[in-house]
Amino acid sequence: MRDNAVARWSVLVLVASMMFFAYMLADVMSPLETLLELPTIENGQFGWTSTNYGTFLAGEYIFNVLGFLILAGIILDKMGVRFTGILSASLMVIGACIMMYAVSDAFRGTGFESWLNTWWIGTPATCKLSALGFMIFGCGCEMAGTTVSKILAKWFKGKEMALAMGLEMAIARIGVFAVMAFIPAISAAYDHSVFAPVAFCTLLLVIGLINFIVFSVMDKRFDSQLIAIGEVNEGGSEDEFHISDLGAIFTSKMFWIVAFLCVLFYSAIFPFQKYAPRFLAETIMDNGELISVTAAAGLFSFFPLLAMVLTPFLGAFLDNKGKGATMLALGALIMVVCHLSFAFILPIFPYKWLAVALIAILGVSFSLVPAALWPSVPKIIDEKILGSAYCLIFWVQNVGLCLVPLLIGKVVDVTGGFRAAMIIFASFGILAFICSFLLKIEDKKKNYGLELPNKQ
Repeated sequence: MRDNAVARWSVLVLVASMMFFAYMLADVMSPLETLLELPTIENGQFGWTSTNYGTFLAGEYIFNVLGFLILAGIILDKMGVRFTGILSASLMVIGACIMMYAVSDAFRGTGFESWLNTWWIGTPATCKLSALGFMIFGCGCEMAGTTVSKILAKWFKGKEMALAMGLEMAIARIGVFAVMAFIPAISAAYDHSVFAPVAFCTLLLVIGLINFIVFSVMDKRFDSQLIAIGEVNEGGSEDEFHISDLGAIFTSKMFWIVAFLCVLFYSAIFPFQKYAPRFLAETIMDNGELISVTAAAGLFSFFPLLAMVLTPFLGAFLDNKGKGATMLALGALIMVVCHLSFAFILPIFPYKWLAVALIAILGVSFSLVPAALWPSVPKIIDEKILGSAYCLIFWVQNVGLCLVPLLIGKVVDVTGGFRAAMIIFASFGILAFICSFLLKIEDKKKNYGLELPNKQ
């Protein structure tokens, strides 16, 4: 089945669609932040602060940081991609349902809401319950991300692996575009509702779960073929996984460089992405007035578009020409330039065309780094512990993604603006640039092949 182009690309579509829907739910609150932060909780309003919103965003990663992702890696390597994928998709649906209930009228005025308001007084009950749902969703989303990476490494081994991973990321990022482009309209159509967009994304996640069940049927047949030709054993892997094998990950210098590069890069991208509509709405002028959050979300929708277009081509280049470590360094450098421009140039020249240009260029960075990063991991980690390696990288990444929104929310509340936040994002990019050079030096010493093509 791996040699059948229709089969392996069908697998890509099935699993990538699940991540597309996951990305939509992950960012659904971004263009709705101003609705959440209306000053009172009367008449259906929520009364969140920027700090509350940062707390909610951090919720996506808290359980993962506390160790769930490490457990997820062990589950993935012990139980396989089918079990882990269905589990992760189910967790996302459950978490989304809790979020949907938290922002619904059905939750308002209940004894449960009153009880939640009796503790952690500075945070509204809707924020607390939404954060809980986001925690559960985040467990499933991060587990799904690592599972999809291992699926593509399995189905595209010796084939177009970087291209497949690039296309998967491109499809997933269409979810970011869809959120920024369509969620404000869905909200407005239902009287500026927060519930309607969350319910819509929850329904899409149910479809994603069904898609993964279909993939599982295909993958079971594929495993039977691999067993028949002796490529894997009856357990579905080349060699049996043991917990002690994790030592090979923790003692790998390359693993830690990749992990720190990952956390630094994504900490400057994903938290920024969640604050971007409000940042642009408070910065961009049109006919002498600040633009609306809806218009700002429309401008930011250009961010994933260029990344979506470029990532598959970069993956194909990586498959055929290599230069993965070089791409990582270039992507980090572009990110630094963009965030410094957001901090110092855009406030002076608050033009729409300049904002779109910077957003699109940042999208180039968002293409370069992931396109080179994820296909590089199988080159430095044994396949039988590849799932654990991906999960451990995601775990380190989640530490940053949990803490950074809390930091940014507090900084925005204290400073009353976004300049300091943009400087913080740029500093992450500088450190990621340093890590990319360390990676290149280590690769040259040990010949991991990060600069070599993937296709055999």
